Amino acid sequence: MTENAPSVAVFGTGNWGLTLADIAARSGARVSLYCRREEVYHALVERRQHPEFLPHLVLHRRVVPTMDIEAAAVSSSHWIIVVPSQYLRQMARHLRPWIHQDLQVLSAVKGLEIGTHLRMSEVLRDEWGDDKDGVVGVLSGPNLAFDISQGLPAATAVACGQEAFEEWTERLGGANLRLYHQPDRVGVELGGALKNVLAIAVGIAHQSGLGESAKAALMTRGLHEMGRLAVRLGAQLTTLAGLSGLGDMVVTAASSHSRNRWCGEQLGKGLDLDHILNSTQMVVEGVPTAYAAQELGQRLGVPLPITDAVVDIFHGTQVSRAVVKLMTRAFVGESDP
Repeated sequence: MTENAPSVAVFGTGNWGLTLADIAARSGARVSLYCRREEVYHALVERRQHPEFLPHLVLHRRVVPTMDIEAAAVSSSHWIIVVPSQYLRQMARHLRPWIHQDLQVLSAVKGLEIGTHLRMSEVLRDEWGDDKDGVVGVLSGPNLAFDISQGLPAATAVACGQEAFEEWTERLGGANLRLYHQPDRVGVELGGALKNVLAIAVGIAHQSGLGESAKAALMTRGLHEMGRLAVRLGAQLTTLAGLSGLGDMVVTAASSHSRNRWCGEQLGKGLDLDHILNSTQMVVEGVPTAYAAQELGQRLGVPLPITDAVVDIFHGTQVSRAVVKLMTRAFVGESDP
């Protein structure tokens, strides 16, 4: 490793955290990868592979695993946080002692916080203070770790300032992930979060044999639903037609490697939600996001019929009854705001 090489600290060793750490290393950066679990740390040190996730991925030699969160935090002025959405606040509190003026943070977490309904950058601002809001950027797009960790080409949106974007391209743009600058952080975050709910809906429709027309309708009307809520919260509608909205929805709803689509398929089989979630070590971000989005929509007076249908199915409503409820709603114009 050269002393003047750019550096990155990655917090999170799930599929996407491992992939981003490897991408940063293949882009030429020195990477500190924080591991919370001892068995994961030893596997990454000894075999360069995670004991449970992405068995095909052997981490680049420039990735240095560590269980010392302080060592990881002080190793770089550029942090990437990739933890489950409902644990982000806890991670933010752990990292707070090492926040400094020159820090740049990239959140690659997709979701809304249960209870507060906050976006992930808002959770960080809530924990770190309003004066640190400007250091936080967001990465989101049609990015399946299964594909990208194998070196296949992909693109993603990064919402941050122009100078910070140039720094992130230096650290992440030298491998197989193409970065696009996007100034609309609200839209990027909401697109990345809300599309998971729609992927669950499409998975339900697929397993229930509702047909390709129904899946297409769910995706297109779902995009309208996403946009309606996102614009109400300050996003630009065009952002939802980009990588972090439409692009991410398409891949998450269509891919067999999507954990949210998989969850929907299990629900379509009639399985109980708790049983489904307990049967996997993966985090299905669309589940807490659906609850948070529904509450947010109700609070703001924004109708979210597809989200409501998904939550009803979470609670045991039969798919056929949820379909009838959707199909018998009052007729509206396609472009109604």
